[in-house]
Amino acid sequence: MKSSWARAACSDSALCGISEEHLGALITELAGPWTAARESELTKRRGHGRLRAAGAGPDHQLVLVERVLVTLVVSRWALSHRVLAAPFGVSPSTIDRAVCEGITLRIDGTEVQVRRPKAGRPGRKAFVSGKMKQNTEKVTMISDEQGRELWLGAIRPGRTHDVTAVRTEGREEQLRLHPNVKAEVDSGYAGLARDFPGQVSAPPRKPATDAGPSERNFYGHAFRRQPQRRITVEHANTEVEQ
Repeated sequence: MKSSWARAACSDSALCGISEEHLGALITELAGPWTAARESELTKRRGHGRLRAAGAGPDHQLVLVERVLVTLVVSRWALSHRVLAAPFGVSPSTIDRAVCEGITLRIDGTEVQVRRPKAGRPGRKAFVSGKMKQNTEKVTMISDEQGRELWLGAIRPGRTHDVTAVRTEGREEQLRLHPNVKAEVDSGYAGLARDFPGQVSAPPRKPATDAGPSERNFYGHAFRRQPQRRITVEHANTEVEQ
């Protein structure tokens, strides 16, 4: 059973980072859209409208207020989801779904210059980046829409392809295990967008030279819009490169 003190503790401004008045206004603002989105999801899943009165059926493991609270606390303190799951009496995966609800991830790789490996070291050439013309290591960043770092890892030699670094680190398997997770990527991750068409969005492929005006216009519009949605992870990467 969930502990009421966990909800009370997370409501404190020292933990959630906002005042009681601000929290109340936030809940009021989110209640309508969240309920509508939830009903739309249920209708789509059932294939028809609600047959019973609103409120019937099993209760949520975490109600909206608790979902907002755990999201605020995780965003402020970067706590492990397992830590928050214990006082609320739910599984870590329930906290995962609450925190990630409505978030589209941004995935991007960046290269950081490193010292040239010693002569004779196996795999020395793998650090020579064809793009940077330097010895580098490739780092993968995953952030949210605001550019806040959620995960940093998959450190590989600079010549490693972006999508290869993600796949060998097991991030591809995480997309498979969590089909509701969405992500925006650049053309370096086109393979992920191909394998997960409903989850991962990448820039469209450049049209052929004999393509018509409508196809070229569509490409130009989509090519401009997609980087605008990913720009926050580019900003997050600048902190890694410094």
